[in-house]
Amino acid sequence: MTSRQPLRIAAFALALAAGGCSSLPSWMPTIPAPSFDWFTGSSKAPGPLPELSPSVTPVIAWQAQVGKAAAGFAPMVTPEAIYAAAADGTVMRIDPANGRAVWRISAGRTLSAGAGADGSVVVVGSDKGDVLAFDTNGTALWATKVGSEVISPPKTAEGTVVVFSGDGRVYGLSTKDGSRRWVYQRANPPLIVRNYAGAVIERGGVFFGTAGGRLLGLDLATGTVGWEAAVATPKGATELERIADVTSLPTIDERYACATAYQGRTGCFDIVRGTPVWSRDIGSLGGIAIDAKNLYVTDDAGAVHALDRSTGASVWKQDKLAQRRIGGPQLVADHVGVVDVEGWLHLISPVNGAYVGRVATDGSAPTSQPAATIGGATWQSASGTVFSVRAR
Repeated sequence: MTSRQPLRIAAFALALAAGGCSSLPSWMPTIPAPSFDWFTGSSKAPGPLPELSPSVTPVIAWQAQVGKAAAGFAPMVTPEAIYAAAADGTVMRIDPANGRAVWRISAGRTLSAGAGADGSVVVVGSDKGDVLAFDTNGTALWATKVGSEVISPPKTAEGTVVVFSGDGRVYGLSTKDGSRRWVYQRANPPLIVRNYAGAVIERGGVFFGTAGGRLLGLDLATGTVGWEAAVATPKGATELERIADVTSLPTIDERYACATAYQGRTGCFDIVRGTPVWSRDIGSLGGIAIDAKNLYVTDDAGAVHALDRSTGASVWKQDKLAQRRIGGPQLVADHVGVVDVEGWLHLISPVNGAYVGRVATDGSAPTSQPAATIGGATWQSASGTVFSVRAR
């Protein structure tokens, strides 16, 4: 880990160096991810549903049809609305109370990522490098281009849109007109897993993971380097064995920035200095979630772990769902939820890891780790439905 400069605490600023970087070579190989088939090394059907004596009843609060999607698409939850997009160009605002469409528009082109939104702007991206912005009523604001296809949902805050493109660059664009504020690119290992997760914006910082197992912070306003930390160190005899990429979103709270790397480790770092607090030899492609006591992670073998958020000590491990090809965890009210490749939401007790409930959806995998909502979770399926699920 390297410490580059002090961070401004009041509006926590983190960033990576900007500008003047060349595109990734056309020959650089990437592995598509997060793909549940690649995750398990098989395209066969998942294992049978495990036995269950339910003590919790998850229910589908509502569902909204948006359009078929893939990795790179995820619903954006804001206090006033949920925004979603589909590959056919559909962009939609959903009432979070009942799932009704407030408006539905067409972006006029095929999309590869979305949606990102805050209280004033909604942003999506195309496979041609188009970045398209709309106001919260669905009126077009501006369009601009980045160097390659947009591969993850754009993130917006404090007048800046953060966009990840397929050539390895991260762009900071003005929400006012799409003009470029900064751009960052770093060198990648010879073989990488394609990262569709994007970033988390908190307290003036942009946090995201990279190929090679690094957790980075960008200053949202300026693109100057804050800190970077090693979540995992690549090791092995072949380039495939040496993949240790962070392919999921980090979690950020008032003290820690935490992340997990595929074939690597899971760890938490001091949010101000980037110094390591703890790490464990648990790798994940799917992601992590955190509550007041624990950090939850779905490991590379499909087991769900609860780790003490302060020390990293093991609290429990649940492996009944290991054959179901589950994704990253999310909090669903007072429980830990994971969605499998067939769209089942499974609930686990945060206290002891007991398997306590499940509910079926549309039979297709989620396109991303679910997003937390009040009392539940929301995700988008590959078949094109946005689900809001709660537990009772």
